[in-house]
Amino acid sequence: MSTAMNFSSKSFTPRPPDKGAFPLDHFGECSAFKERFMECLRQSGYESAACRQSAMAYLECRMDRRCFLLFSSFLLRQLMANEPLEKLGFKDLINEKSGEKPEKS
Repeated sequence: MSTAMNFSSKSFTPRPPDKGAFPLDHFGECSAFKERFMECLRQSGYESAACRQSAMAYLECRMDRRCFLLFSSFLLRQLMANEPLEKLGFKDLINEKSGEKPEKS
């Protein structure tokens, strides 16, 4: 009986996620990247910091791949909107990658 009074006290207003939602990978275009990431997590005792390279590769795959929605119209969409990797928290990994360029002799 006491719960009936709580319903009118406050209302919940849902809000969308900050980055939006992205479509599921129905065709498994990035499943190899996802599996490498999941295997890395298992091997590292689910320490996500140890698997940042794999996470970055998975997100790059999602940003590079496109999917077709076949429901009401043909629509070309990405599995994930393009976003600079620096904004996704991979700035240090990008700097490492660019620092490994071979020197000219």
